[in-house]
Amino acid sequence: MNQDINTEIHNAYEVIKEGGIILYPTDTVWGIGCDATNPEAVAKIYKLKQRAETQSMIVLMNGEKMMYNVFKDIPEVAWQILDLSEKPTTLILDDPRNVAPNIIAADKSLAIRIVKEPFCFKLLERMKKPLVSTSANISGQPTPIAFKDINPVIINGVDYVVKLNQDKIGGKPSTIIKLTKDSQVKVIRK
Repeated sequence: MNQDINTEIHNAYEVIKEGGIILYPTDTVWGIGCDATNPEAVAKIYKLKQRAETQSMIVLMNGEKMMYNVFKDIPEVAWQILDLSEKPTTLILDDPRNVAPNIIAADKSLAIRIVKEPFCFKLLERMKKPLVSTSANISGQPTPIAFKDINPVIINGVDYVVKLNQDKIGGKPSTIIKLTKDSQVKVIRK
């Protein structure tokens, strides 16, 4: 199994490095991803999902170091929420930097999630950059919970499909919590 995961990480990384987009299993549902610092790659995902660039996407990170590379100020409550949450939790934080401008929301915020799931975690270690993660559907269509439910348009539209967990039924999308600089906390999706 481990050899498979390493092969898949290598293959996915090679595609991402060249500005490609991948279809991959996350800690929640299947996601479409790319290098979150590459605006051309980000634009490819919006185009594939037929989604307006005004709707921002989630970015996966593998820990504190990467978070501080993107956000200069992280409210203390962010760490408390991450420590306490038992299920995948996405935080929306203000004023990101070092990421593609077209992934930042109009209100200058960015949604991020720290992942521990082995494939995503190791891919992020290899990339040393955040990874875009948006559900593998055409905008407005339901989020597929299993690989078999993914629209062929999406499967054919990415540069690489990760060959792991294709028979697994995904979990629910993550909880989303918005934190502002003045430490206001707002739950967007439970």
